[in-house]
Amino acid sequence: MTGLQIHQFPCLSDNYGYLVHEPSSGATATIDTPEVEPILKALADRGWKLTHILNTHHHFDHAGGNAALKKETGCMVIGPRGEKDLIPGIDRAVGEGDIVELGAAKARVIEVPGHTRGHIAYSFADDKIAFVGDTLFALGCGRLFEGTPQQMWTSLNKLMALPDDTTVYCAHEYTQSNARFALSVEPQNAALVARAREIDEKRARGEWTVPTTIGLEKATNPFLRAASPDLRLTVGMQSASDVEVFAETRKRKDNF
Repeated sequence: MTGLQIHQFPCLSDNYGYLVHEPSSGATATIDTPEVEPILKALADRGWKLTHILNTHHHFDHAGGNAALKKETGCMVIGPRGEKDLIPGIDRAVGEGDIVELGAAKARVIEVPGHTRGHIAYSFADDKIAFVGDTLFALGCGRLFEGTPQQMWTSLNKLMALPDDTTVYCAHEYTQSNARFALSVEPQNAALVARAREIDEKRARGEWTVPTTIGLEKATNPFLRAASPDLRLTVGMQSASDVEVFAETRKRKDNF
């Protein structure tokens, strides 16, 4: 453990901002740059100096604040090699297996294309923390804007291979609507039913449903559960491949 400190805060309409602070060095990263002012306020409130931007992908609500924050702080911008021409102010392009150092902490880069062609995640294995952008959500996954079902299924399997107790920080508060869809395709899943109830209660109190864990997602997230007999029965694909079941599940969510 490197004692990473994570500060989470809302941005835009449903994004989350994250500051990652490594206390021994004072190094501080923002995971993506959804909105400049909340990021600067969070830094000021904690007395932290921004040293890094770690971009997961090129969409504006993830990289749109890069230029302003780099100009304000002089920080280093690190982003996906597969989208380097689309990441404003990029200083270092990284890909599968590369290591990003944040003081004493080290993040391994995992390429997880599907939502965008070059999307990456950052896994701080020593602290059992992963920042997954828009690839995996609590009870959901990203839309396939630039990739194929096979690409996304491969990406999700990479994330499922992380330890079950890995804390997963995703980029949006979509969980309540995701739960409604999940129940439509796997209504017999008792763990999902209980989780959906808990999510409704949390949202009624104005509480966040993020972060989550890999283990919880594997037990309840339909996009990770292509092998589930109940889900396969619901979508009428008992004999299909896992990727075919995933593709059908994603298609249903797009039209839900």
